[in-house]
Amino acid sequence: MAAINLISGEHLSKTYSDRFLFNDLNFGISQGEKVALVGKNGAGKSTLLKILAKITTPDKGDVSLRQGVRVGYLAQDPDLPEDKTIWQAIVQADSPTITAIRNYENAILPENIEDAERMEKAMNEMERLDAWAYDAKIKEVTSKLGLEDTQKSISELSGGQKKRVALAKLLLDEPDLWLLDEPTNHLDLATIEWLENYWASSNTTLLLITHDRYFLDKICNRIFELDNGHIYRYEANYGQFLELKSERIAQAHTEADKAHQLMKKELNWIRRQPKARGTKAKYRVEAFEGIKEKASTRPEGNNMDIQFGAKRQGKKIIELHDVSFEFQSNKGTQKILDKFNYKFVRGERIGIIGKNGAGKSTFLSLLTGALDPTKGHIEKGENTHFGYYTQMPPTFDDSMRVIEVIQQIGEMTTVSEDSKHQVSASQLLTQFNFPPAQQYKNVGTLSGGEKRRLQLLQILIKMPNFLILDEPTNDLDLQTLSVLEEFLSNYGGCLILVSHDRYFLDNLVEHLFVFEGEAKIRDFNGNYTDYREEETEKLKESQNKPSNKNAHSIAPVKTNTSNKLSFKEKQELENTEKEITKLTKQKEELVTLMNSGETDYDKISKWSAEMEVIVDSLDEKEMRWLELSERE
Repeated sequence: MAAINLISGEHLSKTYSDRFLFNDLNFGISQGEKVALVGKNGAGKSTLLKILAKITTPDKGDVSLRQGVRVGYLAQDPDLPEDKTIWQAIVQADSPTITAIRNYENAILPENIEDAERMEKAMNEMERLDAWAYDAKIKEVTSKLGLEDTQKSISELSGGQKKRVALAKLLLDEPDLWLLDEPTNHLDLATIEWLENYWASSNTTLLLITHDRYFLDKICNRIFELDNGHIYRYEANYGQFLELKSERIAQAHTEADKAHQLMKKELNWIRRQPKARGTKAKYRVEAFEGIKEKASTRPEGNNMDIQFGAKRQGKKIIELHDVSFEFQSNKGTQKILDKFNYKFVRGERIGIIGKNGAGKSTFLSLLTGALDPTKGHIEKGENTHFGYYTQMPPTFDDSMRVIEVIQQIGEMTTVSEDSKHQVSASQLLTQFNFPPAQQYKNVGTLSGGEKRRLQLLQILIKMPNFLILDEPTNDLDLQTLSVLEEFLSNYGGCLILVSHDRYFLDNLVEHLFVFEGEAKIRDFNGNYTDYREEETEKLKESQNKPSNKNAHSIAPVKTNTSNKLSFKEKQELENTEKEITKLTKQKEELVTLMNSGETDYDKISKWSAEMEVIVDSLDEKEMRWLELSERE
C-alpha cells in the first residue's frame, strides 16, 4: 500500500525577476521521510520551501496538505517580533502548560514562598498538565542553542541568534512537517551533533536545505535535486547521489547529442520544402520543435573554475607575543585570550572550532588588525596579505550590475604572479558560474548564495597569501563548496578555516585551535574527526573511573524552630518521593542502554550526559528527602 503524502506539490511553476526558476514540478513527501533539497545557488530552493510553507504563492500549481498536519518553517533569516523577549518568542504564552509553569515560578518567589495554598495549587497544576517535562525541555533547548537568558529582547540579538530563537520555537512546537532552510547555519559543532541525534532518532518528517554533507548523510534518506527548472528524486545518501547524478548528466548529454543530430536532419528537410505543406509535413514541423527543445536542454554540470594564485610570502608571516584580550559586558570582564603565543609558518592550514561566544571571530579580528590586543603585541610580516571572508552578509549596492562589482577592482587582472596573462572581469565571472546574461543584471536579482559567491570572487581576485574563511559554507551550494575545496587543497598560502562543516574541516586542515572557553585555546594536531575520536576515548576513560558524585556541596536548608514539617514541606516531601522514583526508573533504563553493547559514539555520549544529569539530580533529591523525613 502506497504511503499517503503529508504534503504534495502539484504543477508548481515560479519565475523571479524575469528569471525562470522552475516549471510544472510534481512531488510528495510522506510521513517519516527526511528529504534533502539540493541544487546550485539561485535554482529556487528557498523559494520552493516558502511556497510549501504558504509564505509565497506559485505562478501556477497548488500545494496540498493532509488535513490536520502542522507545518513548521525555518527561514534563512527569520522575521521575529522585535518588541518581544526570547521567552515570549519561543512559547505559546496563553497555553495552559505555560500558564502553569509561570504560576509555579511566581509561587516560589521569595515574597510568595510562605503561601502554602498557592504553592500547593501551582504544584498540583504542574503535575496534572505534566508541565515538569515541558519546563525541562524548554531549559534543555535554550541551553543547547545558547539562549539561556530568555528575558533578553529580540531587538538585542544578532542575525545568528535570531535564527537560533526561531529554531528553538520549532523544537518546542514539534510540528508534524519541518521545512528547514539551512538549519545548521550559525550553530556550533556540539549543537549540530545534538540536532543530528534529535532528528535522526525520531520519526519526524523533514524537508531541508543544507550544505552540510555529514548532516545530510546522517539524517536524510532521500534527496530532491532542483536543476534547470526540474526536480529529480534519489533514494540515496550524499555519496550515492553524486554517482547517480553523474550517470543522469551523462545520459542527458547523450540524449541531447542524439536530438541535435536529428534536429540538423529535420532542419535540412524543412528548408527544402515549399511553404504550402500537407498534414504530414505540418506534423513533422511540430515534431521538430520538440526535438529542438530537447537538443537545447543540457543539464548544467560543475562549470565553476577557481585558478587564482597567491602572492609570495616572506620569512615572517604573523607572530603573536603574549597576546591577551578582554572586554567589559553586562556579565563583567570577559576574557578571550590570555598571554597567547604563536608563530605562523608558510603553508600552514588551521581549523578553528569552539562554542558560539568562545571568541573565534574576535581572534580573527585581532589577527587582521581590526582589533588591538589588551596586552601583548602582534607582528605581521611585510609580505603578508590577508584575504578575509567574514560571516557578515556582503554589503553590495543592489542597483549595481554584477560585472561592475568586479570592474571596481579592475577591468583586467592577472591570476598568478608567475603569469603575465590577464583575464577580463567578464571571464572571471563566467568562471564563477555567472554567465554573461547574468553579469549585466542588478546585484539585487541575485540569491543570497550567489551574493556570497560574488563576495568570494572579490577576495580571491586580489591573490591573498593568508586566507581567512569564517564560516565559508554558509549559504554556498554543494557544487560551489566542492570546487572551493579543490582550490583550497592546492592553495599555497596560509589558511585559517572557521567552520561548523565537519566534512570541510576534515578535508582541508592539518591541526585545530580548539576554543574551550575562559581564554583557553588548545592546539590539537589533527583534523576534526581525529579530535572527536580522542574526545571519545577520554569519555570512555572517565566512565571507567569511580565517580564521586556525592562530593558536591549541598546548600543549607532553612528549617522551622519547632523542627516540625510545615504544610509546604510536607508537600515537598511527597513530591520529592515521586521525583526520586521517576529518576531512579530513568537511571535504570539508561544503565540498560549503556550496557547493551552499543558502539555508536553519538548515542553513548548522549546517554552519558543524561546519566550525569540524572545522577546529580537524584543525589540532591535523596539528600533533601533524608533531611525532611528525619523531621516528619
